[in-house]
Parts: sequence; structure tokens; C-alpha cells
Amino acid sequence: MDKVRRIDRLISLTKVLSDMPNYLFSLNYFCELFGTAKSTISEDILTIKQVVHQAELGTLETVSGAAGGVRFIPGKSKEAAYKVLSDLAEQLSTPERIIPGGFLYMSDVLFTPRLMVEIGEIFMNRFQKLAPDYIVTIETKGIPLAFMTARAFNLPLVIVRQGSKVTEGPSVSINYVTGSTKRIQTMSLPRRAIAAGSRVLVIDDFMKAGGTAQGIAELVQEVNSEVVGTGVLVATAEPAEKLVEDYQALLILHEVDQHTKKVDIRPAIY
Repeated sequence: MDKVRRIDRLISLTKVLSDMPNYLFSLNYFCELFGTAKSTISEDILTIKQVVHQAELGTLETVSGAAGGVRFIPGKSKEAAYKVLSDLAEQLSTPERIIPGGFLYMSDVLFTPRLMVEIGEIFMNRFQKLAPDYIVTIETKGIPLAFMTARAFNLPLVIVRQGSKVTEGPSVSINYVTGSTKRIQTMSLPRRAIAAGSRVLVIDDFMKAGGTAQGIAELVQEVNSEVVGTGVLVATAEPAEKLVEDYQALLILHEVDQHTKKVDIRPAIY
């Protein structure tokens, strides 16, 4: 192949690494891609690593050894993450988002890819030390958020069903009581979806009392695995005590008043 200029190589390297966060690329992969020596690729990676660090875009991690390589771990400073959440809180605070029943319309936000990529990376930064094996969510509007979190981690996404599907084979099902409405509902998980002994991170879009999150934790236990963390985009300030103790919310919804058209939602302090 024709010799690739260094500037073109740097741009291509950055694109490949950022498109697949947390994926470990071998140096040989890039050597074959650009038809150049390993020492040259190493110099390119060092340059990109310095720029990524200076711009606070994340980390370029190099792994030594025969099975090693390089991977891009996206990241934001606390200030940058807070800016994203503050802007989102402001966007969700408009009176037009209040819908009958005192609910908050969030579907357009949850289905905006650019924003969900950013939120997914914030969740990844928060829960990275827990070293999960799977990202799990329930089949609701939170799927795009959980999927982008799984992308940031480079982990598989598992979706808990509200009822079983014959196309997914044998499943484990449980009945659970929703924390807000106190209704009994059913959720199920295919037996082959999560390997026994796995560490699971639950991601969801909204939490009021925590009944759904508690149900998922019980369901995960039924397949001999463990929920190591729970992340939600929005949690209500009341009730203050949820059915799950160990969770992290990015935004706290303090009030939705249909009469005054007031929405009070703020970033969680961290």
C-alpha cells in the first residue's frame, strides 16, 4: 500500500480508538493497517496520548506483553461532567415537559444519541472501578442510555423482559412489587444471557422508590450472579429512602407541580 503520511495516520488512529472505547487493539493491527513499523505506531500513540490527556478527553492506556496493545478510555473532568448534567437539567426544567399525572417528558432526551453517548461515558467513569461483566436494564425507555453505557465499557448489554419471550429460550422469572404504585409485576431473564458468577451493573433512566432496581437485583441472584452497582439518570428526591441502598443518580427531581408549571431538577452533588 502507499505510504501513509503521519498526520493522516494520527487522525485515523484517533478515529479507530475513539469509535471503540475500552477495546484493546494490538499494535500489530495498526502496523498492518498502515503498513508501518511497530516503533512508528508507538510514537504515534504517544503523541495522541499526550493530546488526549491535555484536552481532558480521557486516557490512552497501553498494555504491555504479548497479549497487550492500546485502548481509549473516555473520560471527563468533574467540571465537564457537571456542565453536561447542568445543561440537561435546564433542558428538562421547561414547563412544557410536564404531562398529565405529574410526569416529566424525557423520551426526546433519551433518544438523542450525542447526549446518551456523553451520559454513558459519565456512568462508565463513575462505575469503572467496580469492574462489571455485564450492563443490565429493563425493557423501557432506558435502553438507549444503557446501550451507550455498555458501549463506553465495551461490555454486552442484557435486557430484562417484562414477561418472557419464547425466542430467547429458557428464562428465569420473578414477581416483584413496584415501589411507587405497589403493583405486582413480572420480569424475566434468559438463563444464557448472564454467565454464573458475573458482576452486573444496572442502568436505568428513572427511579422513584427503587422497586424495579430491587427486582432486577433479585432476578440476577437467581442466575447466580451479583449486582455490584446501580446507576440512574434521574431519581426523585422523595421518598428519600429507596428500596435499594447502593445506587447513584446523575440528576435529582425535587418537584413537578402541574398547577404552577414548576419543574425543579438538579444535578446530584459529587
